[in-house]
This record gives sequence, C-alpha cells and structure tokens, in this order.
Amino acid sequence: MAADLRVLLDATPLLGTRTGIGRYTASLVTALASDVDVRLIGFSARGWRRLRGEAPAGTRVVGPPVPARALRMLWRVGRFPPVEVLSGPVEVVHGTNFVLPPSLRAAGVVTVHDLAFLDDPSLAEPDLPALVRLSAQRARVVCTPTAAVADQVAERLDVAPEKLAVTPLGLDPEWFSVSPVRDDRIPPEYLLFVGADGPRKGLDVLRAALAPDLPPLVIAGPGAAGEVGGVIRTGYVSEERLRSLVAGASALVLPSRDEGFGLPVLEALACGVPVVCSDVPALREVSGGHAHFAPVDDPAALRDALRQALTAPPDPEAGRRHAKTFTWDRCAARTREAYLHALA
Repeated sequence: MAADLRVLLDATPLLGTRTGIGRYTASLVTALASDVDVRLIGFSARGWRRLRGEAPAGTRVVGPPVPARALRMLWRVGRFPPVEVLSGPVEVVHGTNFVLPPSLRAAGVVTVHDLAFLDDPSLAEPDLPALVRLSAQRARVVCTPTAAVADQVAERLDVAPEKLAVTPLGLDPEWFSVSPVRDDRIPPEYLLFVGADGPRKGLDVLRAALAPDLPPLVIAGPGAAGEVGGVIRTGYVSEERLRSLVAGASALVLPSRDEGFGLPVLEALACGVPVVCSDVPALREVSGGHAHFAPVDDPAALRDALRQALTAPPDPEAGRRHAKTFTWDRCAARTREAYLHALA
C-alpha cells in the first residue's frame, strides 16, 4: 500500500539557508521517494520557482505560489483554504515544520521538533504557539524526533500518547569516512560548537567554561566569520566543510539548555570525536551514553567535563556503532508507519 500512497509534504524548509529542519526535510523526502508517491508544496510566493529546481529526485512539486504569512493567518482562525485546493488530491498531508495545513479528506501528520518556543517567544513568530497547538489537535499523528520531545508534547500540548510517533533523525553515510579539516585559519586543536547562537544553546555558559589549558573554541554556524577574544567563527559553511570541521575537532560541545534531538552529537560520534553536552533528556537519549555530560548552566562542571573528554575520551568505535543505528531509511520507515497509522 505504501508504494501507492500519495503524500504531500511541506517543503518550505528546503528554501533559504538550510537549517536543521531543512536538512531533516530534504533527507526524509529523499528516503521516502523510493516507496511513497511524494508531492512537495512550498508555502512561499518568492521561493516557489526555486523549489522546483531543488526538489529531490523522484518527487513532484505541486501548488501555486502562495504567501506563507497570509495562509497562516487564515489557518489560525479556520480551515480555509484546505491544502488540497492548492495541491490536488492526496491521502496524507505532512506538516514537516510544526504547522499542519487543514485538509478536506487527507489524513494529517505533523512533526513537532521541540517546544522551546513555548518558553522563549523570541525563537518564533508570535502566531506559532497557537498554530502548533491547533496542528497537534488537528493531526491524527504527531511525529517527534525523540521520546523526550514526545513526553513534552503529550504533557504540554495535551496530545494522547497513542497519537505520538517517534521518528529519530538519521546521518548521511559521508559522516563515517570524512577527513579532518586542513585550513590555516583553524588551529590544529580546537573545541567545536555547531549551530546558531541564542540563549537556548548555552554559548554563554560555554564561553564561561573556557580556560587556558583547553583548546580554543571554533563556532560553526550563521553569522559573520572572524575571530574575537580568541573565539573563531567560521560563519555558515557547506555540508562538506562542516563534516571536515567536526572530524578535526578535539571535542564537540553542545551545552544546550534544551534540545529536541541534537544532531551534531551523532555527527561527532560518527567521526570518532569526543562529545561533551548538557545533561538534558534528548541528548541523553540520542547519545546513548557515549558522551560526557554536564548539568545545565554550570560552567565549572562543563569545564571539568571538557577536560575529562580530552584526557579520557570514550571508545570512538563504540560511538560510531551507535551513530550507525541512526539512518534516514529508518526515519523514513517510521514516518511511513505514521502515515499508515493516520489512515487507519
């Protein structure tokens, strides 16, 4: 049945600078395309044409150019326009980025990546909390990247446990055979933080944890490249360069106050690089114990964990074996199961 299943996915995250949700959407769509009739729609007036050029092989882009802001305003107060008016008939519609479009007949599935925006409104547009709550109630299945997020969604969005499906993210095979970076601008030894800045990521705690006996910090993520106060920023980098930066690091550090998944943890484990992260449920779950942990908001404990990771790192081969269990094919298989459950 799955091979004949017509599924419409929100491909808007594929437009613009590719974020973590964009990478999730692209990899999921590619893995699904071999077994599912994948239709993609972009809720964008300006990026509409670009999506047609960037859609993964085996997929079909549908729908007219429509401004996302106008649609969200309409969907927040009602069920018009149903998504089939834009896309044509489908059996399942999947909101890949927190928001599920209303539908006439299609079974709804929505992915909720985390709930950080409920505690920090600056992380999202003002209408997102209301739209996510509405989407979670409207959906027949709510997908989350970890069981930790599923527990939060059940409690904070009042979603029945039987509606939840955990669909862990995956890793591209290239992560297991990458060579370390060779660049005069990057020191031979360095700590690496991957991601965007912001209160949730705990970069302030990481800066406070730095010490003269630790390698310098390199930050790979959005923002201007350069060096300030001994901290090196690479700016936004390509996937290939990101892999080489991770592979060359003395340790990867993720001192987040909250995470929905924490893909950089797996990426570092795939490269055999020690991981130091904050002790939050999602990072415990994803790392599988192959990391050094520090309590949230504790620079001294984080400093000690960094020293331990550098002097007594976990077995890199055990970390690689754990990372290899996270594949996009597994993510796609669990997502297909969610589609079939939504149709049942």
